[in-house]
Amino acid sequence: MNNLQKLLKPTAYIGAVILAGILSSALGMSLAQTISLVVFSGIIIGTLFYWRMRLAFALTGLSILFVTGVMNLQHFIEFASLDIIVFLIGMMIVIGFLEERRFFEALLERIMGFAKGSAVKTISLLMLMAALSAALVDEVTSILFIMATAIHLAACLNLSIVPLMMMLVFATNIGSSATVVGNPVGIMIAMKAKLTFMDFIRWATPIAIIGLGLSVLLSFAYFKGYIKSMSDAMVNTRQQMAKVQESTKTKFDVTSVLLFVGTLLGLVLHGQIEYYLKLEKNTMLIGVAVISAAIALLLMKDKARELVERRVDWWTLVFFLTFFSSVGTLKYTGVITKISNALLEFTGGDQLLIFFMFSVIVGLVSAFMDNVLAVATFIPIVSDIGSAGVNVFPIWWGMLFGATWMGNLTIIGSTANIVAVGMIERQRLGHVAFREWIVPGAVVSLVTFPVALLLLYIQLPFMPS
Repeated sequence: MNNLQKLLKPTAYIGAVILAGILSSALGMSLAQTISLVVFSGIIIGTLFYWRMRLAFALTGLSILFVTGVMNLQHFIEFASLDIIVFLIGMMIVIGFLEERRFFEALLERIMGFAKGSAVKTISLLMLMAALSAALVDEVTSILFIMATAIHLAACLNLSIVPLMMMLVFATNIGSSATVVGNPVGIMIAMKAKLTFMDFIRWATPIAIIGLGLSVLLSFAYFKGYIKSMSDAMVNTRQQMAKVQESTKTKFDVTSVLLFVGTLLGLVLHGQIEYYLKLEKNTMLIGVAVISAAIALLLMKDKARELVERRVDWWTLVFFLTFFSSVGTLKYTGVITKISNALLEFTGGDQLLIFFMFSVIVGLVSAFMDNVLAVATFIPIVSDIGSAGVNVFPIWWGMLFGATWMGNLTIIGSTANIVAVGMIERQRLGHVAFREWIVPGAVVSLVTFPVALLLLYIQLPFMPS
C-alpha cells in the first residue's frame, strides 16, 4: 500500500503533463506553443504536488525552454519581470531592517495598550493591526509579528491559539489588498496595469476597510464562544498581564521610525514625483524601495551583508523569476492570444461578464493554489483582452480581491495561512485540519468577496476606460 501511494503522485504528475501535450496538439497548436504550454503545466502541477521542490520544477522548465529554442536570453530578460523582483528585494531589505530594530514590536505594544483588558477590544485591535501592517509592509511580515504577540497572549490566558490565529489571518489577507505593497499580487498588477499607490488608495483601500469590518463581525459571530472564554480568562489574569506588558515594553528606534515614515510617504507620493520629474509611470515606485533599501544597508554598516543574506527571500524570488519567464513564453508563442480569443468568443465581448468571470475564476484558483501563480497566469490574458478593446480596469481590481480575499477559504489559500499554521505546529501549540479551517474560511470569504465585487460593480460607471 505504501509503495502504491508513493507511485500515485508521480504517476498523476506525468499523466497530467502528457494530457496537456495531447490537448495542445488537439487544439492545433504549433510545436513551440505545445512546448511552452507543456512546460508551464509541468511547473504549475509540480508546484502543487511538490510545493517544497517548486524551484526545481521551475528551473527544469526554464532549461527545457532554452534547449528547445522556444526562449532565448533576450526574451528571458524581457519576460522575467525584473521590475517586480527589484521592488521586492528593496522592500524585503527595508522590512528586515525594521524587524532587526524591533520597530513592529514597539508599534504593536502601543496599540495593544488601548485594549485595557477587554477581549473584544483586544481581538479587534489585533485584527486591525494585522490588516494595517499587511497593507503597509506585506502579509508575511504582518502575520509573523502579529502571531508572535497572539501566541504570547494565548499562553498567558491558557487558551487555544487556533481560533485567534484564524481571525488574524482573515484580517491579514483582507488588509493585504488595501495597498500596492500589501501583497505580491498587488505589486504584479500595479506594474503590469500601470497603477499607482494612489490608485490603490482610491479603488482598493475603501473596499478593504469595509471588508475588514465585515470579517471582524463575522469572526465575532462564529467564534463567540472563544471570545467569551477569553473575556473570562482576562478577568482572572488582568493584573498579571499588565505587569508583563510594562516590564517588556519595547522602545522605538528613531532611525527606524524616520525610515518607515519616509518610505511610506515616498510610496504614496511616487506618482506626483514621477510627474514633476517627467519620469515613466511607476519608476519611483521601484526607486523609493531601492533608495530606502540603500539607506537601511548604510545604517546597518558591517552587518549589511548579513541583513541581505538573511532577510531577502532569495528562494521565492528566483522561483518568481523563472515562473514569470515561462508565463511570458506563453505570450510570445501565441498561446495567450488563442486563450484570449476563445474567451472573447465565449463571452461575446461582454465587459460585465468578463469582469465577473475573471474575478471568480482567479478567486477560486487562488483558494486552492498559490495566489501569485494564479494572478501571474491571468495577467497576460487580461492584457491581451485589453488590446482587443475591452476595458480591463475593473478586471484588475476584481482579480486583486479574488486573489487575496478568497485566500481565506482554505488553509493553503495564501502564504499568510501557511506561515501562521506552520508557526503553531512547529511550537506544538495545536494542529489545524483542512476541514476545520474551511467552515469559518467559507463564512468569511464567501461573504466578503461578493461584497467586494458588488462595490466594484456599483463603481463601474466612474472607472476610467
